Amino acid sequence: MEKLIAQKVVEGINHLYGESVQENQATPQKTRPDFEGDLTVVVFPFLRASKKSPEQTAEELGAYLLEQIDAITAYNVVKGFLNLSISANFWLDEFKSIATTENYGFATKTGKTYMVEYSSPNTNKPLHLGHLRNNFLGYSVAEILKANGHNVFKTQIINDRGIHICKSMLAWQKFGNEETPVTNGLKGDHLVGKYYVEFDKAYKKEIGDLINQGKDKEIAEKEAPIFKEAQEMLRQWEEGDKEVVALWKKMNGWVYDGFDVTYKTMGVDFDELYYESDTYILGKDVVEKGLKDEVFYQKEDGSIWCDLSAEKMDDKLLLRADGTSVYMTQDIGTAIERYKKHQDLSGLIYTVGNEQNHHFKVLFTILKKLGYSWADGCYHLSYGMIELPEGKMKSREGTVVDADDLMASIVEDAKTMTQERGHIEGMSEEEKEQLFSTIGLGGLKYFLLKVDPKKGMVFDPKESIDLNGNTGPFIQYAHARIQSLLAKANDLGFSQQFDVVDINEKEQELIKKLKDFPTIIAESGTNYSPALLCNYIFDLVKEYNHFYQTVDILREEDKNKLAFRLSLSKTVGKVIKTGMKLLGIEVPNKM
Repeated sequence: MEKLIAQKVVEGINHLYGESVQENQATPQKTRPDFEGDLTVVVFPFLRASKKSPEQTAEELGAYLLEQIDAITAYNVVKGFLNLSISANFWLDEFKSIATTENYGFATKTGKTYMVEYSSPNTNKPLHLGHLRNNFLGYSVAEILKANGHNVFKTQIINDRGIHICKSMLAWQKFGNEETPVTNGLKGDHLVGKYYVEFDKAYKKEIGDLINQGKDKEIAEKEAPIFKEAQEMLRQWEEGDKEVVALWKKMNGWVYDGFDVTYKTMGVDFDELYYESDTYILGKDVVEKGLKDEVFYQKEDGSIWCDLSAEKMDDKLLLRADGTSVYMTQDIGTAIERYKKHQDLSGLIYTVGNEQNHHFKVLFTILKKLGYSWADGCYHLSYGMIELPEGKMKSREGTVVDADDLMASIVEDAKTMTQERGHIEGMSEEEKEQLFSTIGLGGLKYFLLKVDPKKGMVFDPKESIDLNGNTGPFIQYAHARIQSLLAKANDLGFSQQFDVVDINEKEQELIKKLKDFPTIIAESGTNYSPALLCNYIFDLVKEYNHFYQTVDILREEDKNKLAFRLSLSKTVGKVIKTGMKLLGIEVPNKM
């Protein structure tokens, strides 16, 4: 319809005024909610051709379109806006197409391949609330890209080496008494995280002791014995010391086992894993070659830098004077490795918090300087930090909100809420537990995804499982209500097969919403924003609820209208389920 109108507008301007206009100037938009109509043509671009006022131009063009297009039933003019009303029969035909289209909303295969990196944790502590937003965002973007017809690889780079890892290892050596996840019942990542906190306690005490002995704070931080031991352990690891490497493998193994449990609860997965212990030496050869090709320069101390003055950024260190690499070096090397392995990559998306905005700006700039044209396809999916009502989280002090604990707590809250409401009689204990998990985790995911990724947010666990407002459970309840309606209709023997039917305004509005679904999936993919999809589903549910509350369904005496309304409800339910699945959220049939 939009294309037909655009074509007829072009013809109309030529017919009425003898002038040519471009079709892209004539494409209609959705009519604003406060105006009457379905589609709006903005006539301001045609005033040079008409040499008339906006109102008169719109009136003349509206009369032409009304005569030319059968589906247009009326028009009205508001200043330079021509609002067109489309016939009910057109919307009915649109619905029939939607209801019978397999995988409605999904694009055909594009042949393009994308890699989405997310999670990328450190192996010295468990995942926390910030990781939840990261994982849910990265996973959902990957699924949305698939729905847009692309091939997708989900990946992460696990930060499994460095001084922070050695801190946990050293603290376990000193204070652990050989305890393991088996002997104390703790998840492996929690056990290792416990010793990261223990290291920090011991480190602070030693700093305090040195300050009391008259040392300056900065000197005390460098000379604290436990810190020096951690540095020595890192040196031993880099030299391949057998005992240190064995301890490193053992404790990282505990962490990976713990992460696997957390990821399963989150409902996220990965196609490829990269480890920093493998990648930290990558990029060195690239930097050396870049120096030889005069892309980079060397200072007198032997360190190698990239001149970024033309880009109005500070120069970036790439290799230290002693030849060791920095994070930027390995990120350059890892990106190149990924494009070597997947030569058909159309894009590489890094899901990383906004504190790394500058890092990725520099990374992509350097890759371009090195002559890698694919750097234009690299994208930093930057997201804002999550705070609690009481402020920021600090992992060294053990004050982070643990991901496992938070998910378990929200599922427990969902259990309490659901039991208080009732409506779960007849369900087995296993079904009930599954329902509590679906509601709790669905609420958590939706709460973290409905906000524009670029914005920071304050997380409120209670609000996330509220049955009212823009929440996951509100949407889940609408789906369950539709399934209950369809089950009851089936028990009563009602059909969903309908012929031509007069549809009312509420039904038309629902069909218009359904028609937007493919566009929303496309926009969510283009903008890497699940928030757009969240808010679409919320609006669809609100529209359905208005329909459900004001239009008779099972009590409708006209069997044809009844069948249509059941089919409409079923299709809304399918779109809700499909959309929520792209967000990584399950919807129950009973709630």
